[in-house]
Amino acid sequence: MSDTVQAEKRGFQAEVKQLLHLMIHSLYSNREIFLRELVSNASDACDKLRFEALDKAELFESDSELKIRVAFDKASRTITISDNGIGMSRDDAIAHLGTIAKSGTKEFFSKLSGDKQQDANLIGQFGVGFYSAFIVADKVTVLTRRAGLAADAGVKWECSMAGDEAGEYTVEPYTKAIRGTDIILHLRDGEDDLLSGWKLRSILRKYSDHIIQPILMRKEEWNQEKAENILSDEEETVNQANALWTRAKNDISDDDYKAFYKHISHDYEDPLAWSHARVEGRHEYTQLLYIPKRAPFDLWDRNTQHGLKLYVRRVFIMDEAEKLLPHYLRFVRGIVDSADLPLNVSREILQESKDVDTIRGGCSKKVLGLLEDLAENRKEDYTEFWGQFGRVLKEGLGEDHANKDKIAGLLRFASTHLDSPEESVSLKDYIGRMKEGQEKIYYVTAESFNAAKNSPHLEVFRKKGIEVLLLADRIDEWAVSYLTEFDGKEVVSVAKGGLDLGKLEDEEEKKKVSELAEEFKPLVEKIQASLGDKVKEVRVTNRLTDSPACLVVDEHDMGANLARMLKAAGQNVPTSAPILEINTEHPFVVRLKSEEAKFDDWTAVLFDQALLAEGGTLDDPATFIKRMNQLMLDLSK
Repeated sequence: MSDTVQAEKRGFQAEVKQLLHLMIHSLYSNREIFLRELVSNASDACDKLRFEALDKAELFESDSELKIRVAFDKASRTITISDNGIGMSRDDAIAHLGTIAKSGTKEFFSKLSGDKQQDANLIGQFGVGFYSAFIVADKVTVLTRRAGLAADAGVKWECSMAGDEAGEYTVEPYTKAIRGTDIILHLRDGEDDLLSGWKLRSILRKYSDHIIQPILMRKEEWNQEKAENILSDEEETVNQANALWTRAKNDISDDDYKAFYKHISHDYEDPLAWSHARVEGRHEYTQLLYIPKRAPFDLWDRNTQHGLKLYVRRVFIMDEAEKLLPHYLRFVRGIVDSADLPLNVSREILQESKDVDTIRGGCSKKVLGLLEDLAENRKEDYTEFWGQFGRVLKEGLGEDHANKDKIAGLLRFASTHLDSPEESVSLKDYIGRMKEGQEKIYYVTAESFNAAKNSPHLEVFRKKGIEVLLLADRIDEWAVSYLTEFDGKEVVSVAKGGLDLGKLEDEEEKKKVSELAEEFKPLVEKIQASLGDKVKEVRVTNRLTDSPACLVVDEHDMGANLARMLKAAGQNVPTSAPILEINTEHPFVVRLKSEEAKFDDWTAVLFDQALLAEGGTLDDPATFIKRMNQLMLDLSK
């Protein structure tokens, strides 16, 4: 085969070139991760072979002992990482080593800032994998053969990052007797400290002790004559070579947990928190779940699968098993090892399995319990979590009815009693500082924090010192529609329905509003007639102190802010005219009472101003400006 097919030179995908440049310059300060990443890939290759061999035992080729080897050669200045896992075909090598077949790639590159430390964190989230080899090597040779193919179906892949050939690689046939992959790193100048058994062992024990497969290295013996260590033919296992989650928690250090997190997530940073538990009873499974410190760049990418690694009786089954957690917890990383699921379980089986439903429920409660512990005992860490994942957690109000109360207790909100959007309050704390006689939790939604904070609907609440939650995330109005009450307190919008302050409003105020409604009844009817079907109703209000008017919707109608967002997204939204409430003590409204000649113009301006104040968009801005200009000119005469 090698006599008839020549080496083929190919160019890297543009994104690979960009990633290689970024890694070499941004990640060098933590260069040791190259070994962690390559060993982690070797472990994944072994896991994939074990899984495929469940149905095709012949893939083991009479060698079912999966292992990883790390070796170095001082003379040639190389480090070699070998595995006898699934290996690659020629097409696999081109697809996996020459391109980045990953959703969210464009978004990843768009978020790079040029700041080395910040970009290093982002690159770590993206997963450097094989390309980390170029942090310490200026040339990489890959010798590989996929399990099940003939020995002469092997592939040699080679790339040099030095000279004119940088950014290109060659692929050629190669005869490889043993299945799997050998990655040979030709070290850059100045990397000679890595050509040491002691150095490599210390890196492996630091980052890869949890790898399930044994990592083998040749033993070294002291040679008195040469005054140096000499490699022997005997091998030793460097790592513990057992599944970390199967060990007793007392035997696992925090560093072990952190290292395992980086192995399964390829994250560059330590996790924020984790939970390790074995569940026994009708269903038996082990869960090791992590909360990351930082949101991944593709958290909102609908094409990206997010989920846990699934094992069945320690046999790796699949990555990103999304059915093991609800979608709103997609930021969680970790593993589940089930004792009950069949080894041939597929994504389709996961979709319908009652065992999976039980695991999903147990994992959800464990994650929420972990977050509750953070919120109660590590408030600064929870604030960090909320800044990264708060918007995602809000999705749970509509997705996870069984845990709605737990999720609601974890939510944080800006409010009128806080100075900035960075500060927040929980519903529990809000209730704890409610005014005497207050029976409801009040909120207002808007497109931005400032728009919410300055909403005219808040005027009477400020006057009475009543705290109102300020909701400005795009998801808020949808999410809060599922939160009708918390801890026995009704949750209500200040911009919906009639204003009912209950015991916070005395009889004298109610009487005054009733009298004003009667006094201004003719004006209300006149405004209603002038605006026609633009409004459902016009009425006197007690919710305003500074503004002449505001728009509200009926209690069961869709909020104006949500309706605008759905329209912007191209959704068909049922139209419902708003209610115009007028402040009878405002000079604008008092003037309207005696206005005759320009009544319709003044009424239109009153409505348009109220629409703008609550974040709406005018259907005809030009007419609004022309009308305003003319009215101001009339006043100046």
